[in-house]
Amino acid sequence: MSSRWPDALRDALGLRLALWYAAIFVASALTLVALTYVLLSASLRRYDRDTIETTLVQYGRAYMVGGVEELARELREGNVAATPGPLLVRLIGPGQQLTFFSMPQQWRRFDLSQLDTPRFSGEQTWTTLDPGDGGDELEVASVRLPDGTLLQVGRSTDRRRELLRLFRLVLLVDVAVVLVTALAGGLLITRSGLQPVRALRDTVRGIVETGRTDARVPPSKGGDTLGELGSLVNAMLDRIDRVVGGMRGALDNVAHDLRTPLTRLRGIAEEALASGDPERQRIALAECVEEADRVNAMLHSLMDISEAETGTMALRREPVPLAELVRQTVDMYEDAAEDGRIAIATHVEPALVVPVDRTRMRQVLANLLDNAIKYSPEDGHIVIRASEADGRAVLTVEDDGPGIPADELPRVWERLYRGDRSRSTRGLGLGLSLVKAIVEAHGGSVGVESAVGAGSRFEIRLPLTSSAAARS
Repeated sequence: MSSRWPDALRDALGLRLALWYAAIFVASALTLVALTYVLLSASLRRYDRDTIETTLVQYGRAYMVGGVEELARELREGNVAATPGPLLVRLIGPGQQLTFFSMPQQWRRFDLSQLDTPRFSGEQTWTTLDPGDGGDELEVASVRLPDGTLLQVGRSTDRRRELLRLFRLVLLVDVAVVLVTALAGGLLITRSGLQPVRALRDTVRGIVETGRTDARVPPSKGGDTLGELGSLVNAMLDRIDRVVGGMRGALDNVAHDLRTPLTRLRGIAEEALASGDPERQRIALAECVEEADRVNAMLHSLMDISEAETGTMALRREPVPLAELVRQTVDMYEDAAEDGRIAIATHVEPALVVPVDRTRMRQVLANLLDNAIKYSPEDGHIVIRASEADGRAVLTVEDDGPGIPADELPRVWERLYRGDRSRSTRGLGLGLSLVKAIVEAHGGSVGVESAVGAGSRFEIRLPLTSSAAARS
């Protein structure tokens, strides 16, 4: 517990947010307090004036009924409603003679000669006397009575000033309490609110310092933006892990798979150099070129497979009619099929449209068709079908070749795997691996059925476009 507050102080962002929170909270509270004070001051001022006016009217009525005696009695009995505290009462006759005067001793410092005097009967004036000593003021209302007498009633603002002073003291204490509460609340709220950010910082710092990308941001309980940010960072780290793992695997595969062709290449060259026969050396050079082309093709295929498997292959998806894709692929292999006297038949539903990368998917069909032609006997038959099933496009390539033994079927999709029957034919053993990787990168799946002597049937399933799926 003792190390938390120093940690909080070192966390500049949290401290700044807490101060901002406290400043906004205190500013809002001060605004509310100031507004309350202004309204209270205005209300008290209005109350004092109403009291003076009421008293002025009542005293004027008493004087008109019973003269000075009645006014004195009224003042003596305090028979005026809501008139707390002493009052100034002055009565000046029409001849400017002072006929009645009542005023507390402590108010003698006010210069009553500065009071405004109404000139006409019924006219009322207000005067505020300020002696200039920073103390209270004297508010006086004057009225000219029907007989020409001047009646003046006033009261000091000392009670109002004292009340407002006490109110300011209370407000000062309240503001102090609000300030402390705002700071404490700001620290607690920002500390709690920034916890996901700290977890993210600690995770990234751990990855930077250790180089290990298997660390993950702890899941957030709330479904807020910071929790979503942590989930996105974890997803990004997962993808980086897959890419790095894929690259590492690809490098391992390349290093392993190139060892054999490079050894063979070196053997051909050494044998040719040792022979000293120009004709044999020429043949060896031609074999080296052919072997180099194989190695180059193998590298490209391995990289394509790695990119497709790790999700880094750039796919330009677009709606592509499957019938068009099949027709273009068959046209590419028409000559090869004729050379082997192999008949190719297609049965493709024309409405099938798939959201795929046209070039990559043509590569998939070409590999499947090339495979079928390669293993079909003379006068053989290849049938390509495409239809919709379970909301997906299903494309099959069937041949009547020698088939695949049951024990080899699970391994036909492995890289560089070649069954016993296929070792005598050309190929790298990467075609079906590339088919599987590209189809799965499009969200599809692959399958194969075969039996020895009964041919093979390769199947790929692809998502349909939304419009095609809706029609189905």
